[in-house]
Amino acid sequence: MNSLTTTPKPLADKTAMGLSSLCMLHCLALPALLAIYPSALAVALTDELFHTTMVFLAIPVSAIALSLGCREHKSYRILVVGFTGLLILVASATLGHDLAGEIGEKVLTVVGALLVFGSHLINFRMCRQAKHCECDS
Repeated sequence: MNSLTTTPKPLADKTAMGLSSLCMLHCLALPALLAIYPSALAVALTDELFHTTMVFLAIPVSAIALSLGCREHKSYRILVVGFTGLLILVASATLGHDLAGEIGEKVLTVVGALLVFGSHLINFRMCRQAKHCECDS
């Protein structure tokens, strides 16, 4: 198989997993950081802009990685789980605070990020197991 078509798969999955992890870390650790170190309020990471930016960075990376992986290993379940996680993240970023409150928004964000992270982890592993995939990096 052409290395140009296989190279982006592991990088895109790893990038998407990193974005999901960063989103969860921001959502869960920032309140604790603010309680311990109140001057962290000066940092703009509490802004909804961070959440929205992370989600809209994750969408193209996830779409590319999951689509390439699905084409390789034909497991559409992974694609559905990943896109479900992305939809939950979009809903959380755009409507979560208004509809579900602060705690509900955090729960939605964590659930969505876990679904996205898990789908990319499984996508990455299945791609590596595919007999003709060159995703060993």
